[in-house]
Amino acid sequence: MESINMQAEIKNALKILKSGGTILYPTDTIWGIGCDATNTDAVVKIYSIKKRIENKALISLVANANQLKQLCSKIPKESLEENPTTIIYDKVRGLANNLLAPNGSAGIRIAKDKFCKELIKVFGKPIVSTSANISGEHSPINFSEISEEIKNNVDYIVNLRQNEDMQTPSAILHLNSDGSIKKIR
Repeated sequence: MESINMQAEIKNALKILKSGGTILYPTDTIWGIGCDATNTDAVVKIYSIKKRIENKALISLVANANQLKQLCSKIPKESLEENPTTIIYDKVRGLANNLLAPNGSAGIRIAKDKFCKELIKVFGKPIVSTSANISGEHSPINFSEISEEIKNNVDYIVNLRQNEDMQTPSAILHLNSDGSIKKIR
């Protein structure tokens, strides 16, 4: 039953992503708001939903190391860790310009969650993953903590894992140009 529901939810979310819309979905860490990470207009919608200034970075998710290699040249072993780990890469290519910092860097994580991995794989492009909250408010641990304002402003709500408590946000590391890693969170 779960896989049938998951396939239906992937199909529904895919339709929204392809049309430039936004989704509210469970990730490998917390509930997230997502969109096509290559679509500038879709990214603007997420900043608007979160009431977030556009110079505060958003994370993107990829399904696997192959998708990651399309966006950045150096991939440290830390990106392949079992625990969700977001890495800020320099000189990222292929993402919407409004996801990139002024220096061209962006935070990217290989998704560990089965639904996310499958959705991104079928979509064929990275998707944005930002916490499902208004900027400055606490990140919800479960679906019931997500504000009605967020729920009413996304284009689609994924109907999976709505009764589960989620993990904490991912670790965040910065890959320096010399190959060294700096822990941020």
